[in-house]
Amino acid sequence: MAFGKARYTAENDQPVEPEVEGEIREFVRREVATNPGRQPENESEQVANNLNSVLQRVSSTSVQEIDKLITELQMLRDKLQSEAARVQREIVEYATLSQAALQSTKIIAESLIEWRKASHASPPSE
Repeated sequence: MAFGKARYTAENDQPVEPEVEGEIREFVRREVATNPGRQPENESEQVANNLNSVLQRVSSTSVQEIDKLITELQMLRDKLQSEAARVQREIVEYATLSQAALQSTKIIAESLIEWRKASHASPPSE
């Protein structure tokens, strides 16, 4: 096609335009070779019908590729949401453990302070 850029299929990274052009050319060759004496009106109508058929097959393939990509993206979105929920749960668990560790450290520090006060306040034993 004359757009300067070739579109590529998702499955095999092959340009789409040469495939379509090739099918159209092959169809026209077959039509001309098999029916050289046909009436121009009927031939044009038949070529148009067959061309429509080729284009429908090509567009059907494209639609199927798009549907496949949509399905893959939905699966990736679900996985991402699942991972986000897991990370959030782990952050909450970490915060809870961190808070418990902080409270335990405060209790231990207070106990040490009380223990030192008690040991300094009592007379040394002989």
